Amino acid sequence: MAEQRRKLRLGDLLVHQGLITQDQLRIALTEQHRSNLPIGRQLVRLGFVTEAMIRDILARTIGQESIDLTNVVADAEALKFVPKDFAQRNQILPIAFDADHQTLILAISDMFNVLALDQLRATLGAQIELKTLLAGEAQLEEYVDKFYGFELSVDGILREIETGEIDYQSLQGDSGEYTQPVVRLVGALMTDAVKRGASDIHFEPEYAFLRIRYRIDGVLENVRSLHKVYWPGVAVRLKVISNMNIAETRAPQDGRVSLMLNGRPIDFRVSCQPTIYGENIVLRVLDREKAIIPLDDMQLPETQMSVVKRMMARPEGIIIVTGPTGSGKTTTLYSMLTHLNRETVNIMTLEDPVEYPVTLMRQTSVNEALKMDFANGIRSIMRQDPDIILVGEVRDLETATMAFRAAMTGHQVFTTLHTNSALGAFPRLLDLGVMPDIIAGNVIGVIAQRLVRALCSHCKTPYSPDASERQLLGLPLEQDVTLYQPKGCPVCNGRGYKGRLPLMEVLRIDNDMDELIARRATFREMRNLAREKGFVPLAQDGIRRILQGDTSLTEVMRVIDISL
Repeated sequence: MAEQRRKLRLGDLLVHQGLITQDQLRIALTEQHRSNLPIGRQLVRLGFVTEAMIRDILARTIGQESIDLTNVVADAEALKFVPKDFAQRNQILPIAFDADHQTLILAISDMFNVLALDQLRATLGAQIELKTLLAGEAQLEEYVDKFYGFELSVDGILREIETGEIDYQSLQGDSGEYTQPVVRLVGALMTDAVKRGASDIHFEPEYAFLRIRYRIDGVLENVRSLHKVYWPGVAVRLKVISNMNIAETRAPQDGRVSLMLNGRPIDFRVSCQPTIYGENIVLRVLDREKAIIPLDDMQLPETQMSVVKRMMARPEGIIIVTGPTGSGKTTTLYSMLTHLNRETVNIMTLEDPVEYPVTLMRQTSVNEALKMDFANGIRSIMRQDPDIILVGEVRDLETATMAFRAAMTGHQVFTTLHTNSALGAFPRLLDLGVMPDIIAGNVIGVIAQRLVRALCSHCKTPYSPDASERQLLGLPLEQDVTLYQPKGCPVCNGRGYKGRLPLMEVLRIDNDMDELIARRATFREMRNLAREKGFVPLAQDGIRRILQGDTSLTEVMRVIDISL
């Protein structure tokens, strides 16, 4: 079938797919004799199809990925690789450069332009790999002109703003937006943040200046300080792209924006909060590629991984993931659900809001205005024949009651709680008003976690711990031990850390633990029983990571108390 589709000409292919009629094709062919335009362009000009339809059907036919350039943000680093005249002549637009894999991502209108691609390979050298995405011809022409004609580096844009006026009208429109430097400044900052692996971008107005900070590996870093005159223009642009009301400056607002950055779709959740010096805007970066990590790639010890998989194998009950904000609870839940996600099960989620769309899962955002809170949402989901239910967070008794009711009626329920430890989940549920005999028998297990920064493998330096450090780690004075500390190098941008690791404690609930829960046993009794059964506390997992050289003692102490 695929071979047969390849042999069809474009016009026949569109008829075969039911996108145009035979009559429309005949009209286009007649017009083509007069204009000498390619048949695809002729069909678009006549209004029978859109350029996006032509692009997507060609991509499917030749087994290639396609790209819509509408939401692509220019990447100054990628554009340096290809001169403008070469890009215009060969209908090629560099849209991203992946430094980690030395890959240049190109949008191209003719996948079979082998000569141009070979020329580019010869110019760039064998160390840079080319990845091509099929783009519409007219759109590509427009965007080559748009991206190449303007300054795209943050410093260059700032110099341009200093010499010119900000046209607030052009910030709100889509036509010719690259003529306005503030538009490019916002795009350049968002691209830079994603390239650096930031999870949040903070725009913080002060009395006389605007501070811009990125949260990288859980820690905020100051990246820019701009004069306050820039802020009104930047704020308007951010509110426009995230569909907020630009006239409202005194009430909090929320928005969302999807862009193509670094050659892949990135979503941003935008929050605007009035402060004494103006509106504070924070963008949460939702990068699907980095968010959903396969369970087997989470670097858990074999014993912990086997316990987690045994918990997930239970057909009904509740699995709770606990930890403070920003400890990776959502990532862990998504990893577990993705592991279970297949065509034979119906997974339904209730989140505030949905952050990462996943194929096959039915995902719903809670909406207080429409009376779709967690409790009502669970009630509604129960009528949708689910096998597995994700409840974003148990915040009150009504939500907890509905979640336990779902677990008691044969469903597997995943949820989160804000507690400091796995054992702390039970006092929290009792505090919400859940009866101890309801908790007992229905909780499959609790996972508590934190995220710590991983030492940069290129520059971490060994050292021998002193007496106080040995005491903290529970090591004998005479034992020969090497620990590692951060140094800083170009690979990690001088931070000494690159990436993050999860620290986890996994508590599987068995009959003995259920008995203690049912009779409201003390925390000490429950902890002693858990340790007898092989439970490894967070502090112990942190010490394991330190001794393996994965992270430093100071980094683990930043997130957990290992002296307990």
